[in-house]
Amino acid sequence: MEKNAPVGVCHLENYRQEETDRAVERLFELLELDRLIPKDGQITVKPNLLMKRRPEETTTTHPAVVRAVVRQLKKLGVPAEKITIADSPGGPYNHPALWGIYAATGMAEIAQEEDVRLNDDYGFVEKTCPLPDRCYTFPIIQPIAEADFVISVCKLKTHCMTGLSGGVKNLFGTIPGLTKPGYHWRYPEKEDFCRMLVDLCETVSPGITICDAVESMEGDGPSSGHRRHTGMLLASRSPYQLDRVLTKVIGRGEEEILTVAAAKERGLCGEGEPEVIGDPLLTYPDFVRPQTVTTDFMSKVPGWLRPVCRPIVDRFFTARPEIDRKRCVGCGKCAESCPAHTIRVVDKKAQIDRKNCIRCYCCHEMCPIHVISVKQNRLLKL
Repeated sequence: MEKNAPVGVCHLENYRQEETDRAVERLFELLELDRLIPKDGQITVKPNLLMKRRPEETTTTHPAVVRAVVRQLKKLGVPAEKITIADSPGGPYNHPALWGIYAATGMAEIAQEEDVRLNDDYGFVEKTCPLPDRCYTFPIIQPIAEADFVISVCKLKTHCMTGLSGGVKNLFGTIPGLTKPGYHWRYPEKEDFCRMLVDLCETVSPGITICDAVESMEGDGPSSGHRRHTGMLLASRSPYQLDRVLTKVIGRGEEEILTVAAAKERGLCGEGEPEVIGDPLLTYPDFVRPQTVTTDFMSKVPGWLRPVCRPIVDRFFTARPEIDRKRCVGCGKCAESCPAHTIRVVDKKAQIDRKNCIRCYCCHEMCPIHVISVKQNRLLKL
């Protein structure tokens, strides 16, 4: 990954396949990405699939973008059998769960029509971070760990814990299924969790990161927000530089997005402002933030003060997940994803042990029917 890598921007108003193909081809030309592609190597395309959602719900990377990337690789001479589409969404990492998600998100159709592989290998490889800050090793899913080249295709979304779901956050999907909640348990502080994500990014080291920002998600992302038309595809050889530019798109300061702040602190970004090439960058200062942003005080408290401040902040200021029990169907997805095991399904309704909730918002993220919301403390509304 190149520290000073430019970020390419191509305006794209819709997902019509022909126009999306042209946009991806233009990004490859702008950034001279063709020369990076190993023609005889195994290439894994890693979209953001998260959960079983249709493309129009803007939770997942749109299939037209993934198809355009696959077609560009084939156009460059990469054999179809060398291309794999792979992700490890939330929930179980097994055939029934993953292939249901592949079907719903449009990936199964791409694989069939473009004659490329979908991941059907549920093993993982322990990989060591080259220069760890928080985490030394990660279990990385087989098709990512054994690829000669990884192309990450993220989706522009807000995120209730990290603020931004972009290039760096997309790589959390390289950790197998239900292993993910353990990282929320180990790193309950947002700052530590985001530093761990940078360690993961350094471990996976994607060669190219492309962002689907045609239709994005604002508000309580990454799964319960609202659609926002942003009209762009972006790409870079550096996921950090890409995320720096995405902060401008959504009207946030770089210091507010802790993955960006951590990468800058470690010298993983270039000096000065990131270089943007291609079309003018479109920015949306009124991009709606997650409910959690206004109550994220602990990330700004010095480490030595946090043990003293945490009980006060947790009680009076921290946003917390809240279940609409009337609409809850008792599917158990929230309990399955809860790293602190504070959620139980009782009489076919989920309930949270508030005293032991670590505010990671995994339950909010993984609820398939949007009955878990993030609520600000009433004190802040007075």
